[in-house]
Amino acid sequence: MNQFPPGFIWGAATAAYQIEGAWNEDQKGESIWDRFSHTPGKIENGDTGDVACDHYHRWQEDIDLMTAIGLQAYRFSISWPRIFPEGRGLPNQAGIDFYSKLVDSLLENGIEPYLTLYHWDLPQTLQDLGGWPARSTAEAFVEYADLVSQRLGDRVHNWITFNEPFVSAWIGHMEGRHAPGHQDVDEMLAASHHLLLAHGWSVPVIKENAADSQVGIVLNLSGMVPASNSYADRTAARRRDGFVNRWYLDPLAARGYPLDIVQYFGQPMDFVLENDLGIIARPVDFLGVNYYTRWVVRSEDIPEEENEPQTVFVNPNPTEMGWEVYPEGLYEILGRIHFDYKFNKLYITENGAAFPDMVNSSGRVEDPLRIAYLKDHLKSVSKAIAAGIPVKGYFVWSLMDNFEWAHGYSMRFGLTYVDYGTQARIMKSSAEWYQAVINSNAVVE
Repeated sequence: MNQFPPGFIWGAATAAYQIEGAWNEDQKGESIWDRFSHTPGKIENGDTGDVACDHYHRWQEDIDLMTAIGLQAYRFSISWPRIFPEGRGLPNQAGIDFYSKLVDSLLENGIEPYLTLYHWDLPQTLQDLGGWPARSTAEAFVEYADLVSQRLGDRVHNWITFNEPFVSAWIGHMEGRHAPGHQDVDEMLAASHHLLLAHGWSVPVIKENAADSQVGIVLNLSGMVPASNSYADRTAARRRDGFVNRWYLDPLAARGYPLDIVQYFGQPMDFVLENDLGIIARPVDFLGVNYYTRWVVRSEDIPEEENEPQTVFVNPNPTEMGWEVYPEGLYEILGRIHFDYKFNKLYITENGAAFPDMVNSSGRVEDPLRIAYLKDHLKSVSKAIAAGIPVKGYFVWSLMDNFEWAHGYSMRFGLTYVDYGTQARIMKSSAEWYQAVINSNAVVE
């Protein structure tokens, strides 16, 4: 049995746009994901987050679910346009009240809130003024962080500024698969900088407003493995590591942007002003790590058939997302973060897998593949802790099936099955397994 230390935090995570619905109720403003999902051809099956899991109306039922599973903590995000419909200016009291009630009920049920301020749903009004490539958006974020931490800081003590800035910057502004759907390297670079700058500006603001709080940021991190030992593949893997990992880890650790990637892009980076890098490098209380798989990187410079022998996949049966199941990679990335970057405290803020879950004739949802995935990844976490790596908690992605961004409702990551037609919730067998893990504070075989 892999026993975890006393006080280890067990939780699950969600994001506002993926579960809340009520996209235009109670004076909520439009977000970039509202606009993007309503644009034909952007989301699988034409799905939108208009209703999602209807959490805005069913939040108490969902807290009952958390209690049934035995969660000690719940990581959720605030919808910025629900607080500031225009991005800045006059706050929306109805939005503030919703999150205030949610926090109160969580605490009444013995569940510690871990609040994420930004999980990708920028107010559309700010996008129209330039979005994250504009410095003014970072300034607006600080106003938003100030207001939310003033109103909730007396009860919320765990704050996350941003979730996965790489995804916002790269997939939203370089690949265009996520909102706002742009494909421009200059925009991507400026957006990544302003996301990090907004983080750095906000850390002292939140800490001033929320007494005894811990403040951090969440990155999606993965090992980058060359597909072969060829120079081209090794170079490509190193470069991809720079795009995804080092571009965010290095400036947060006061190293500035990695020079090899700056040179690769060859852009002037004139949006980086004096003192910006010092602001970004302000100390955080923790780093959140989102881990799903490793990346096997093959260079585009040589034809696949001419490549050297390929990397062998440890588990060739991928998840529904097409991702290799590679739990060893979580141990590897935690070791790298700890020994290379020395953050004081780490949380696994997302870890999970999508599988084709179905309700069986008995009304149950059996998901043994998800149990196996979570079990093996928790063993990697336990191994990391035994090696002296300060991992203090683990959050499953996700509490419930939800709107999976460009995939719409075609992917199910939840511990809880959601029937989107009726909004019925059914705890999967993985939720029951996780309940046993929490109760024993150990990996349950």
